[in-house]
Amino acid sequence: MILTKLLFIVLIIVCALFYILYIWDFALVLLIVMIALPIIMFITTYITKKNISVEFAVKDKTAVKSKDFPVQLVVTNKSIFPIGKAEARIEYYNTFSNEISSFDLFLPIQPRNSQRVTFQLNSKFCGNIKIKTLFLNIYDPLRIFKFTTASNIHTEVTIMPEGHDIGGIVHYSDRVNEESDLFSEHRPGDDPSEVFDLREYNAGDKLNRIHWKLSSKKDDFIVKDYSLPIDVPCMLFLDLNCNKVSSLALPVFDTLIETFLSISQFLLDNERCHSAVFFNASQNQFSEYSITSPTDLAAAVKALISSVDENHFCQNPETYFTDNASLSFASFTYITSAFNEKLLDSIDEEIEADFKNAVIVIDNVEKLSSIGGGYSSLNVMPVVVGRISASIKDIDI
Repeated sequence: MILTKLLFIVLIIVCALFYILYIWDFALVLLIVMIALPIIMFITTYITKKNISVEFAVKDKTAVKSKDFPVQLVVTNKSIFPIGKAEARIEYYNTFSNEISSFDLFLPIQPRNSQRVTFQLNSKFCGNIKIKTLFLNIYDPLRIFKFTTASNIHTEVTIMPEGHDIGGIVHYSDRVNEESDLFSEHRPGDDPSEVFDLREYNAGDKLNRIHWKLSSKKDDFIVKDYSLPIDVPCMLFLDLNCNKVSSLALPVFDTLIETFLSISQFLLDNERCHSAVFFNASQNQFSEYSITSPTDLAAAVKALISSVDENHFCQNPETYFTDNASLSFASFTYITSAFNEKLLDSIDEEIEADFKNAVIVIDNVEKLSSIGGGYSSLNVMPVVVGRISASIKDIDI
Protein backbone atom coordinates (compact mmCIF):
# COMPACT_ATOMS: atom_id res chain seq x y z
CA MET A 1 0.00 0.00 0.00
CA ILE A 2 2.94 2.37 0.64
CA LEU A 3 4.20 1.70 -2.88
CA THR A 4 0.78 2.62 -4.26
CA LYS A 5 0.84 5.93 -2.40
CA LEU A 6 4.37 6.69 -3.63
CA LEU A 7 3.32 5.82 -7.16
CA PHE A 8 0.42 8.28 -7.01
CA ILE A 9 2.64 11.02 -5.64
CA VAL A 10 5.09 10.44 -8.49
CA LEU A 11 2.25 10.45 -11.02
CA ILE A 12 0.87 13.74 -9.65
CA ILE A 13 4.35 15.33 -9.88
CA VAL A 14 4.76 14.05 -13.44
CA CYS A 15 1.33 15.39 -14.41
CA ALA A 16 2.18 18.77 -12.84
CA LEU A 17 5.43 18.94 -14.83
CA PHE A 18 3.57 17.84 -17.95
CA TYR A 19 1.04 20.66 -17.44
CA ILE A 20 3.85 23.22 -16.91
CA LEU A 21 5.78 22.15 -19.97
CA TYR A 22 2.78 21.65 -22.26
CA ILE A 23 -0.06 24.15 -22.16
CA TRP A 24 -2.78 21.78 -23.33
CA ASP A 25 -6.29 21.24 -21.95
CA PHE A 26 -5.55 17.55 -21.78
CA ALA A 27 -2.61 18.13 -19.42
CA LEU A 28 -4.83 20.21 -17.12
CA VAL A 29 -7.58 17.60 -17.11
CA LEU A 30 -5.06 14.84 -16.39
CA LEU A 31 -3.59 16.78 -13.46
CA ILE A 32 -7.05 17.45 -12.00
CA VAL A 33 -8.00 13.78 -12.33
CA MET A 34 -4.79 12.59 -10.67
CA ILE A 35 -5.30 15.00 -7.75
CA ALA A 36 -9.05 14.31 -7.41
CA LEU A 37 -8.81 10.52 -7.60
CA PRO A 38 -7.17 9.95 -4.17
CA ILE A 39 -9.53 12.49 -2.62
CA ILE A 40 -12.54 10.64 -4.04
CA MET A 41 -11.11 7.31 -2.84
CA PHE A 42 -10.62 8.70 0.65
CA ILE A 43 -14.11 10.22 0.90
CA THR A 44 -16.00 7.18 -0.45
CA THR A 45 -14.06 4.70 1.69
CA TYR A 46 -14.51 6.86 4.78
CA ILE A 47 -18.26 7.08 4.15
CA THR A 48 -18.35 3.30 3.74
CA LYS A 49 -16.50 2.81 7.02
CA LYS A 50 -19.11 4.90 8.83
CA ASN A 51 -21.89 2.78 7.34
CA ILE A 52 -20.43 -0.65 8.12
CA SER A 53 -21.61 -2.71 11.08
CA VAL A 54 -20.13 -6.01 12.22
CA GLU A 55 -21.53 -8.75 14.44
CA PHE A 56 -21.17 -12.45 15.15
CA ALA A 57 -24.03 -14.86 14.53
CA VAL A 58 -23.97 -18.10 16.51
CA LYS A 59 -26.93 -20.43 16.10
CA ASP A 60 -26.43 -22.14 19.45
CA LYS A 61 -24.58 -20.62 22.37
CA THR A 62 -23.59 -24.06 23.64
CA ALA A 63 -21.44 -26.68 21.92
CA VAL A 64 -20.05 -30.16 22.51
CA LYS A 65 -16.42 -30.82 23.33
CA SER A 66 -14.12 -31.79 20.44
CA LYS A 67 -16.82 -31.15 17.83
CA ASP A 68 -16.82 -28.31 15.30
CA PHE A 69 -19.37 -25.57 15.79
CA PRO A 70 -20.11 -22.87 13.19
CA VAL A 71 -19.69 -19.15 13.78
CA GLN A 72 -20.64 -16.47 11.26
CA LEU A 73 -19.07 -13.06 10.88
CA VAL A 74 -21.79 -10.76 9.52
CA VAL A 75 -20.65 -7.54 7.83
CA THR A 76 -23.43 -5.15 6.81
CA ASN A 77 -22.70 -2.28 4.40
CA LYS A 78 -25.46 0.36 4.28
CA SER A 79 -23.60 2.63 1.87
CA ILE A 80 -23.76 2.64 -1.94
CA PHE A 81 -20.02 2.04 -2.29
CA PRO A 82 -18.54 -1.46 -2.57
CA ILE A 83 -15.35 -2.64 -0.90
CA GLY A 84 -13.33 -4.96 -3.08
CA LYS A 85 -11.23 -6.28 -0.22
CA ALA A 86 -11.70 -6.33 3.53
CA GLU A 87 -9.55 -8.09 6.09
CA ALA A 88 -10.82 -9.21 9.51
CA ARG A 89 -8.65 -10.66 12.26
CA ILE A 90 -10.47 -13.02 14.60
CA GLU A 91 -9.16 -13.95 18.05
CA TYR A 92 -10.54 -16.70 20.29
CA TYR A 93 -9.58 -18.30 23.58
CA ASN A 94 -10.90 -20.37 26.46
CA THR A 95 -11.40 -18.23 29.57
CA PHE A 96 -9.85 -21.02 31.67
CA SER A 97 -6.56 -20.70 29.75
CA ASN A 98 -4.11 -18.00 28.69
CA GLU A 99 -3.61 -19.48 25.22
CA ILE A 100 -4.95 -17.16 22.52
CA SER A 101 -5.39 -18.17 18.88
CA SER A 102 -6.12 -15.93 15.92
CA PHE A 103 -6.67 -16.09 12.17
CA ASP A 104 -7.56 -13.75 9.28
CA LEU A 105 -10.63 -13.66 7.09
CA PHE A 106 -10.70 -11.97 3.68
CA LEU A 107 -13.96 -10.93 2.06
CA PRO A 108 -15.50 -8.44 -0.38
CA ILE A 109 -18.26 -6.19 0.91
CA GLN A 110 -21.11 -5.48 -1.46
CA PRO A 111 -23.05 -2.18 -1.30
CA ARG A 112 -26.33 -2.18 0.62
CA ASN A 113 -25.90 -5.80 1.52
CA SER A 114 -24.78 -8.16 4.28
CA GLN A 115 -21.87 -10.51 3.80
CA ARG A 116 -21.71 -13.67 5.92
CA VAL A 117 -18.47 -15.59 6.37
CA THR A 118 -18.77 -18.91 8.19
CA PHE A 119 -15.85 -20.49 10.00
CA GLN A 120 -15.58 -23.54 12.25
CA LEU A 121 -14.11 -23.72 15.74
CA ASN A 122 -13.79 -26.51 18.29
CA SER A 123 -12.45 -27.07 21.78
CA LYS A 124 -10.99 -30.16 23.44
CA PHE A 125 -11.96 -28.81 26.85
CA CYS A 126 -15.08 -27.40 28.44
CA GLY A 127 -15.29 -23.73 29.26
CA ASN A 128 -16.30 -20.40 27.79
CA ILE A 129 -14.89 -19.73 24.33
CA LYS A 130 -14.64 -15.98 23.76
CA ILE A 131 -14.54 -14.91 20.12
CA LYS A 132 -13.82 -11.33 19.13
CA THR A 133 -12.60 -9.16 16.26
CA LEU A 134 -9.32 -7.36 16.70
CA PHE A 135 -10.10 -5.23 13.65
CA LEU A 136 -11.77 -5.06 10.26
CA ASN A 137 -9.59 -3.29 7.67
CA ILE A 138 -11.25 -1.95 4.53
CA TYR A 139 -9.39 -0.64 1.46
CA ASP A 140 -10.38 1.66 -1.35
CA PRO A 141 -10.42 0.15 -4.87
CA LEU A 142 -6.95 1.53 -5.64
CA ARG A 143 -5.58 0.40 -2.22
CA ILE A 144 -4.29 3.85 -1.42
CA PHE A 145 -6.08 4.15 1.93
CA LYS A 146 -6.91 1.74 4.75
CA PHE A 147 -9.55 2.29 7.41
CA THR A 148 -9.93 0.20 10.55
CA THR A 149 -13.27 -0.47 12.21
CA ALA A 150 -15.15 -3.08 14.26
CA SER A 151 -12.57 -3.62 16.98
CA ASN A 152 -13.62 -5.78 19.96
CA ILE A 153 -16.88 -7.09 18.54
CA HIS A 154 -17.34 -10.26 20.55
CA THR A 155 -19.50 -13.26 21.38
CA GLU A 156 -19.23 -16.32 23.61
CA VAL A 157 -19.93 -20.02 23.22
CA THR A 158 -20.16 -22.36 26.20
CA ILE A 159 -18.46 -25.72 25.70
CA MET A 160 -20.37 -28.17 27.89
CA PRO A 161 -18.52 -30.87 29.85
CA GLU A 162 -19.10 -34.61 29.46
CA GLY A 163 -20.31 -36.88 32.23
CA HIS A 164 -18.46 -40.08 33.13
CA ASP A 165 -19.70 -43.29 34.72
CA ILE A 166 -18.58 -43.65 38.32
CA GLY A 167 -19.16 -46.31 40.97
CA GLY A 168 -20.25 -45.99 44.56
CA ILE A 169 -23.06 -46.30 47.06
CA VAL A 170 -25.84 -43.80 47.66
CA HIS A 171 -26.99 -44.14 51.26
CA TYR A 172 -30.50 -43.29 52.36
CA SER A 173 -30.83 -41.15 55.44
CA ASP A 174 -33.30 -39.98 58.06
CA ARG A 175 -32.18 -36.41 57.35
CA VAL A 176 -34.88 -35.28 54.94
CA ASN A 177 -36.69 -32.08 54.15
CA GLU A 178 -40.03 -32.72 55.81
CA GLU A 179 -41.73 -29.96 53.83
CA SER A 180 -40.68 -31.40 50.47
CA ASP A 181 -43.01 -33.35 48.17
CA LEU A 182 -40.22 -35.12 46.28
CA PHE A 183 -40.45 -38.91 46.62
CA SER A 184 -38.81 -41.86 44.89
CA GLU A 185 -40.59 -43.31 41.89
CA HIS A 186 -38.84 -46.67 42.24
CA ARG A 187 -38.28 -47.43 45.94
CA PRO A 188 -40.70 -47.56 48.89
CA GLY A 189 -39.86 -45.92 52.19
CA ASP A 190 -41.31 -44.99 55.55
CA ASP A 191 -42.92 -41.61 54.92
CA PRO A 192 -46.66 -41.99 55.68
CA SER A 193 -47.52 -38.67 54.04
CA GLU A 194 -47.39 -40.26 50.59
CA VAL A 195 -48.46 -43.74 49.41
CA PHE A 196 -45.93 -45.38 47.10
CA ASP A 197 -47.92 -48.52 46.16
CA LEU A 198 -50.70 -50.86 47.19
CA ARG A 199 -50.05 -54.61 47.38
CA GLU A 200 -51.27 -57.82 48.97
CA TYR A 201 -50.42 -58.56 52.58
CA ASN A 202 -47.23 -60.50 53.29
CA ALA A 203 -46.30 -62.13 56.57
CA GLY A 204 -44.49 -59.64 58.76
CA ASP A 205 -46.19 -56.51 57.40
CA LYS A 206 -47.24 -54.01 60.05
CA LEU A 207 -50.95 -53.95 60.82
CA ASN A 208 -51.06 -50.15 60.78
CA ARG A 209 -50.22 -50.24 57.07
CA ILE A 210 -53.29 -52.27 56.11
CA HIS A 211 -55.74 -50.34 53.96
CA TRP A 212 -58.90 -51.45 55.76
CA LYS A 213 -61.47 -49.84 53.46
CA LEU A 214 -59.91 -51.30 50.31
CA SER A 215 -59.33 -54.67 52.03
CA SER A 216 -63.04 -54.96 52.83
CA LYS A 217 -63.89 -54.52 49.16
CA LYS A 218 -61.26 -56.99 47.92
CA ASP A 219 -61.92 -59.69 50.58
CA ASP A 220 -58.16 -59.75 51.09
CA PHE A 221 -55.69 -57.68 53.07
CA ILE A 222 -54.23 -54.79 51.05
CA VAL A 223 -51.12 -53.11 52.42
CA LYS A 224 -49.87 -49.59 51.79
CA ASP A 225 -46.21 -49.07 50.95
CA TYR A 226 -45.15 -45.61 52.02
CA SER A 227 -42.91 -43.38 49.94
CA LEU A 228 -39.20 -42.73 50.21
CA PRO A 229 -38.30 -39.02 50.46
CA ILE A 230 -35.44 -38.11 48.14
CA ASP A 231 -35.07 -34.45 49.12
CA VAL A 232 -32.08 -35.10 51.39
CA PRO A 233 -29.59 -32.46 52.59
CA CYS A 234 -26.78 -33.55 50.28
CA MET A 235 -24.24 -31.00 49.04
CA LEU A 236 -21.54 -30.89 46.38
CA PHE A 237 -19.15 -28.03 47.10
CA LEU A 238 -16.94 -27.11 44.15
CA ASP A 239 -13.79 -25.13 44.86
CA LEU A 240 -12.82 -23.31 41.65
CA ASN A 241 -9.43 -22.22 42.93
CA CYS A 242 -7.46 -23.36 39.88
CA ASN A 243 -4.55 -20.96 39.39
CA LYS A 244 -2.11 -23.21 37.57
CA VAL A 245 -0.10 -21.25 35.02
CA SER A 246 0.94 -24.11 32.79
CA SER A 247 -0.17 -26.22 29.87
CA LEU A 248 -2.08 -28.39 32.37
CA ALA A 249 -4.30 -25.59 33.67
CA LEU A 250 -7.03 -26.27 31.12
CA PRO A 251 -7.01 -30.11 31.51
CA VAL A 252 -7.14 -29.72 35.31
CA PHE A 253 -10.09 -27.36 35.18
CA ASP A 254 -11.83 -29.56 32.60
CA THR A 255 -11.45 -32.60 34.86
CA LEU A 256 -12.64 -30.56 37.86
CA ILE A 257 -15.88 -29.58 36.12
CA GLU A 258 -16.48 -33.06 34.70
CA THR A 259 -15.86 -34.66 38.10
CA PHE A 260 -18.57 -32.45 39.58
CA LEU A 261 -20.91 -33.27 36.68
CA SER A 262 -20.26 -37.02 36.97
CA ILE A 263 -20.95 -37.14 40.72
CA SER A 264 -24.09 -35.03 40.30
CA GLN A 265 -25.35 -37.31 37.52
CA PHE A 266 -24.60 -40.34 39.72
CA LEU A 267 -26.76 -38.84 42.47
CA LEU A 268 -29.62 -38.07 40.08
CA ASP A 269 -29.45 -41.58 38.62
CA ASN A 270 -29.95 -42.86 42.17
CA GLU A 271 -32.82 -40.46 42.86
CA ARG A 272 -30.88 -38.27 45.23
CA CYS A 273 -31.73 -34.59 45.03
CA HIS A 274 -28.85 -32.41 46.13
CA SER A 275 -27.47 -28.89 46.10
CA ALA A 276 -24.36 -27.52 44.38
CA VAL A 277 -22.34 -24.61 45.76
CA PHE A 278 -19.53 -22.71 44.04
CA PHE A 279 -18.10 -19.21 44.03
CA ASN A 280 -19.68 -17.03 41.35
CA ALA A 281 -17.03 -14.47 40.42
CA SER A 282 -19.44 -12.46 38.27
CA GLN A 283 -21.68 -11.94 41.34
CA ASN A 284 -18.79 -11.94 43.85
CA GLN A 285 -20.56 -14.41 46.11
CA PHE A 286 -21.13 -18.12 46.64
CA SER A 287 -24.10 -19.43 44.65
CA GLU A 288 -26.22 -22.42 45.59
CA TYR A 289 -28.27 -24.42 43.09
CA SER A 290 -30.88 -27.04 43.90
CA ILE A 291 -30.52 -30.01 41.54
CA THR A 292 -33.56 -32.26 41.25
CA SER A 293 -33.46 -33.08 37.54
CA PRO A 294 -31.10 -33.20 34.52
CA THR A 295 -32.49 -29.82 33.47
CA ASP A 296 -31.44 -28.31 36.81
CA LEU A 297 -28.01 -29.87 36.43
CA ALA A 298 -27.51 -28.50 32.90
CA ALA A 299 -28.51 -25.01 34.08
CA ALA A 300 -26.15 -25.23 37.07
CA VAL A 301 -23.21 -26.38 34.91
CA LYS A 302 -23.76 -23.57 32.42
CA ALA A 303 -23.96 -21.03 35.24
CA LEU A 304 -20.83 -22.55 36.76
CA ILE A 305 -18.79 -22.19 33.57
CA SER A 306 -20.06 -18.66 32.97
CA SER A 307 -19.31 -17.64 36.55
CA VAL A 308 -15.53 -17.90 36.22
CA ASP A 309 -13.87 -14.61 35.35
CA GLU A 310 -10.65 -14.26 33.36
CA ASN A 311 -8.66 -13.52 36.53
CA HIS A 312 -9.67 -16.94 37.90
CA PHE A 313 -10.46 -15.36 41.25
CA CYS A 314 -12.17 -17.66 43.74
CA GLN A 315 -13.10 -16.82 47.32
CA ASN A 316 -11.63 -19.07 50.01
CA PRO A 317 -14.16 -21.85 50.83
CA GLU A 318 -13.60 -21.22 54.54
CA THR A 319 -15.60 -18.00 54.08
CA TYR A 320 -18.66 -20.04 53.12
CA PHE A 321 -18.18 -22.55 55.92
CA THR A 322 -17.80 -19.74 58.48
CA ASP A 323 -20.99 -18.02 57.30
CA ASN A 324 -22.93 -21.32 57.28
CA ALA A 325 -21.56 -23.05 60.35
CA SER A 326 -24.84 -24.66 61.48
CA LEU A 327 -25.51 -26.74 58.36
CA SER A 328 -25.79 -30.52 58.57
CA PHE A 329 -25.90 -33.01 55.73
CA ALA A 330 -26.61 -36.61 54.93
CA SER A 331 -23.55 -36.35 52.68
CA PHE A 332 -21.07 -33.60 51.88
CA THR A 333 -18.60 -33.80 48.98
CA TYR A 334 -15.84 -31.25 48.52
CA ILE A 335 -14.36 -31.13 44.99
CA THR A 336 -11.14 -29.23 44.37
CA SER A 337 -7.81 -29.19 42.55
CA ALA A 338 -6.02 -27.34 45.37
CA PHE A 339 -4.83 -29.70 48.09
CA ASN A 340 -5.15 -27.84 51.40
CA GLU A 341 -4.53 -29.95 54.51
CA LYS A 342 -5.78 -27.23 56.87
CA LEU A 343 -9.07 -26.94 55.02
CA LEU A 344 -9.51 -30.72 54.87
CA ASP A 345 -8.89 -30.91 58.63
CA SER A 346 -11.58 -28.27 59.10
CA ILE A 347 -14.08 -30.21 56.96
CA ASP A 348 -13.25 -33.42 58.83
CA GLU A 349 -13.75 -31.89 62.26
CA GLU A 350 -16.36 -29.18 61.86
CA ILE A 351 -18.82 -30.11 59.10
CA GLU A 352 -21.66 -32.28 60.33
CA ALA A 353 -22.48 -35.02 57.80
CA ASP A 354 -23.09 -38.76 57.79
CA PHE A 355 -20.73 -39.17 54.85
CA LYS A 356 -17.95 -36.75 53.91
CA ASN A 357 -15.75 -36.91 50.81
CA ALA A 358 -12.91 -34.78 49.49
CA VAL A 359 -12.37 -35.35 45.76
CA ILE A 360 -9.04 -33.84 44.73
CA VAL A 361 -8.03 -33.45 41.08
CA ILE A 362 -4.30 -33.94 40.46
CA ASP A 363 -2.41 -33.45 37.21
CA ASN A 364 -0.27 -36.60 37.27
CA VAL A 365 -0.08 -40.03 38.89
CA GLU A 366 3.12 -39.15 40.75
CA LYS A 367 1.16 -36.89 43.11
CA LEU A 368 -0.98 -39.76 44.38
CA SER A 369 1.48 -40.47 47.16
CA SER A 370 1.33 -36.87 48.41
CA ILE A 371 -2.46 -36.97 48.90
CA GLY A 372 -2.68 -38.41 52.37
CA GLY A 373 -5.60 -39.80 54.35
CA GLY A 374 -5.82 -40.44 58.06
CA TYR A 375 -8.97 -38.41 58.67
CA SER A 376 -11.54 -39.66 61.14
CA SER A 377 -14.63 -39.18 58.99
CA LEU A 378 -13.40 -37.72 55.69
CA ASN A 379 -12.80 -39.97 52.70
CA VAL A 380 -10.10 -38.46 50.43
CA MET A 381 -10.28 -39.52 46.77
CA PRO A 382 -7.60 -38.34 44.29
CA VAL A 383 -8.73 -38.02 40.67
CA VAL A 384 -6.03 -38.04 38.00
CA VAL A 385 -6.63 -35.69 35.06
CA GLY A 386 -8.63 -37.49 32.37
CA ARG A 387 -9.26 -40.58 34.53
CA ILE A 388 -12.49 -39.83 36.31
CA SER A 389 -14.19 -43.22 35.93
CA ALA A 390 -11.03 -45.07 36.97
CA SER A 391 -10.49 -42.81 40.00
CA ILE A 392 -14.02 -42.73 41.46
CA LYS A 393 -15.06 -46.35 41.94
CA ASP A 394 -16.34 -46.62 45.50
CA ILE A 395 -17.61 -43.26 46.70
CA ASP A 396 -20.01 -43.33 49.65
CA ILE A 397 -22.46 -40.52 49.36
